[in-house]
Amino acid sequence: MKGKIMEKFGKLRSATVLSCFLCALLGTDIAAYSQRTPEPSALLLGAAWYPEQWPESRWNSDLDLMQKAHIHVVRVGEFAWTALEPAEGKYELDWLERAIHLAGQHGIYVILGTPSAGPPVWMATKYPDILVTEADGKQYTGATRNRSNWNSGRYKRFVREMDERLSKRFGHNPYVIGWQIDNEYSRQSYDADTQAQFHAWLQHRYGTIDKLNAAWTTAYNNQTYSAFNQVPLVNGAKGNNPGLWLDSKRFISDSLRAYQRVQIDAIRKYAGPCQREPCQKITTNMMRFYGLFDGYTVGQDLDIVGLDNPQVSGNFNPIQMAPPQDLIRGIKGRNYWILETTAGPRGGGNASIQLDKGAIRDSVWADIGLGADLVSYWQWRDALNGGEQNHGALVDVDGEPDPIYAEWAQIGSEFEKAGPALKGTTVDSRVAILYSYPSRWTIDWQKMNPKYDAIEALMSYYTPLHELGYTIDIVPPDRDLSKYKLVIAPALNVLAQAEADNLERYVKQGGHLVFGQRSAMKDENNSRWPQRQPGPLASLLGARVEQYTALDDPVDTSGIWGEAKDQLFAEQLTVQANDVKVLMRYHAPHSWLDGQPAAVTRKIGTGSFTYVGVWPDQEGMKRAVQWMLNEINLEPDVFAAPKGVDIYKRSGRDHDIFIAGNTSHAAQTIALPTAMKNVLTGETVRSIELPVYGVAVLSKAR
Repeated sequence: MKGKIMEKFGKLRSATVLSCFLCALLGTDIAAYSQRTPEPSALLLGAAWYPEQWPESRWNSDLDLMQKAHIHVVRVGEFAWTALEPAEGKYELDWLERAIHLAGQHGIYVILGTPSAGPPVWMATKYPDILVTEADGKQYTGATRNRSNWNSGRYKRFVREMDERLSKRFGHNPYVIGWQIDNEYSRQSYDADTQAQFHAWLQHRYGTIDKLNAAWTTAYNNQTYSAFNQVPLVNGAKGNNPGLWLDSKRFISDSLRAYQRVQIDAIRKYAGPCQREPCQKITTNMMRFYGLFDGYTVGQDLDIVGLDNPQVSGNFNPIQMAPPQDLIRGIKGRNYWILETTAGPRGGGNASIQLDKGAIRDSVWADIGLGADLVSYWQWRDALNGGEQNHGALVDVDGEPDPIYAEWAQIGSEFEKAGPALKGTTVDSRVAILYSYPSRWTIDWQKMNPKYDAIEALMSYYTPLHELGYTIDIVPPDRDLSKYKLVIAPALNVLAQAEADNLERYVKQGGHLVFGQRSAMKDENNSRWPQRQPGPLASLLGARVEQYTALDDPVDTSGIWGEAKDQLFAEQLTVQANDVKVLMRYHAPHSWLDGQPAAVTRKIGTGSFTYVGVWPDQEGMKRAVQWMLNEINLEPDVFAAPKGVDIYKRSGRDHDIFIAGNTSHAAQTIALPTAMKNVLTGETVRSIELPVYGVAVLSKAR
């Protein structure tokens, strides 16, 4: 595959060089290119490259090493604003064009980063309003990475001008396959102008201040406002109104989306729309379950969603690594890019431990199994200075490869072998877990039990589903759920009426819905529903949460799922309809809970609605999940494997791909249910033997 790509690149090289010469001679831009490279491979391996940090005489050697490592794409430019605009209005883009063209000559594509995550010092000094003001009113001073104020009109003008210039120059460059906007959105400003924008946002949302007061029940604690400009943008500090907390987050999400839209529009002004392949896809790199903003809101305008997914714990844990990728895949409902991963050590203030030899390969193939089509390492070469100068890389400061380079090269070579088989495949799940940012925020603000964690609640269902062989989508509650056989909402604390209607429709059309603890307590304004849980769905369930309590010690439960211990939180249920079946009851002498229902279910046509008012221990939850699956006769998505071997499934039009990885610390033999082709070796096999951290990519025709 690499040879074919290089051959096609070679045919383009002379024409491209001539085109560049004519561009310079005639004063035109890169849009004069009349040819494009071949469509990139289905699987791409990458690294973050910062050519502006090194002498240009070094570039060719770096790219030679990348080519030998089977690296297919580099991310460039994301922190290069000063190199691109060393003084206001003075632009220098020629060096970037030379770097991109040289990468292309080595058969390496480029994802071009907009430099907006790190405005230049000259800009921050002359225009301090472009920097964030913290929630305490202090304006940030110092290094400018991730400190720019995306609500600043001045900064958005600077960003638009830079992005348009980059797009005009590189929007049709045959080597540029994508654009990464900014880098790890992570700082909200609370300056006076942003506060004014928040007031305008509130007025648009509510129309009148009286409607805001009614929605937030501001009569409580005498918090009533008489004008929108009295309402502060907050960061979730205790003591403020829960409605204010939630709308502050919504404003942050909407304003960030608007800032991102400025950049998307600037790029598309010259690059054109991404309506068919090949095209320059626009992305950004989000961070797992990061909670500053609503990822569904911010991600919806992107062509493809990107994720930063570092592996720095020293122990690759497939189950802990998978849910953030299911979430990222769920934003657009399709495959995604991992724009940063690392095997440690990680620089900055974070301690990290190097993964075992072979573990990074295992983890990268797991990424592919979960729906990634590109995995990029951060970073190519260690930096000489800066906050992350101790961060690991593929090449050290001396320009020589680090030991992990060989493992990365093996992955790149395998991507080229497996790319044709993986092309057009994606994850096709029949089970969904509902994840809501408002619910996560609300529980984080009002945990009731300090040990209660919304992500751990999600994991309590996710882990047994994964172990039992099911692929899982993590999606919002307003998504069309008709494709799913089972939908689980572990902690859907905030439930808008439209979302409730969507879930009721799902059940009445034959879907099977499960609510976990603390679900459907609050409406879209973060106010309590006037009905007891599950709020607007209580009549559908035919039962309700009579009362709830945090737990210091576990409480015994028993029933259809056997005996278990309820942890952290308990909800006492009351049955209100004759056809509701009690699944579990509490055993807690002298407690209000004693003998009361802990979990109930109701059949509704061909569908069902189950409410689980307990957080069972690990074995109890596994039995509960197995019961849910048995009730609907849902077979696993992947074949059985020994403990410690994880199997992932991607499906195409006429075949399925199974990716197996062994993290059990012992060699494993896996019997296959039918003959399959081992994509990496070309053999047809009925069983596979995996050494520790071994990987197999298997294809089965349908």
